[in-house]
Amino acid sequence: MIPLLLSLKVAGFATIVATVAGVSIAWVAAKREFWGKEILDAVMTLPVVLPPTVLGYYLLVLLGRRGPIGSWLESQFGINLIFTWQGAVIAASIVAFPLVYKSARSAFEGVSRQLEDASRVLGKSELQVFALVTFPLALRGILAGSMLAFARALGEFGATLMVAGSLPGKTQTLSIAVYEAVQAGHDQIANFLVIVTSIVCIVVLLASNYFLRPKYRVI
Repeated sequence: MIPLLLSLKVAGFATIVATVAGVSIAWVAAKREFWGKEILDAVMTLPVVLPPTVLGYYLLVLLGRRGPIGSWLESQFGINLIFTWQGAVIAASIVAFPLVYKSARSAFEGVSRQLEDASRVLGKSELQVFALVTFPLALRGILAGSMLAFARALGEFGATLMVAGSLPGKTQTLSIAVYEAVQAGHDQIANFLVIVTSIVCIVVLLASNYFLRPKYRVI
């Protein structure tokens, strides 16, 4: 059960990171006009089309001891992210990020600008407009994206294996444990882990479908 608990922990933290970053950038992309907006959108959705192993290699280059970020973290704070569960969180966050970003951007773009302008006319600040109008109206889409991101992070394999490795009890997540069990010929363990993973993902997807369902029906 350790791989399950580790996967839930990694997926949970990754979902939080992806949601905070995805919602922030999605709001800027949806509500602001600036040069390079389409380039930003392409970069933000790049993890969807790139193979996970390629993303993992990029992270190794950046976060490794010889990488620009990794060497700085180690020299300044003594932090090493490679082959740690924190590294797995970073990998899962990047892979899951586009799901939150796309859902949040669509939700923000669906919020009527007239409602936001009316709130500004009443003297509300931009922060109040976001907190009282924009965010509540976009919340269902954001939650749906976060749930999809959780399911994606829970099943992440390639980038996590590249960055965190497969250390039992430390970085061996569910998907990696399934791979290791199959390679070792432990079919019963692999079957159990596959069933557990499938059940969790189905529950998350059903919840996501609920939040995506229109709140009101036109009769």
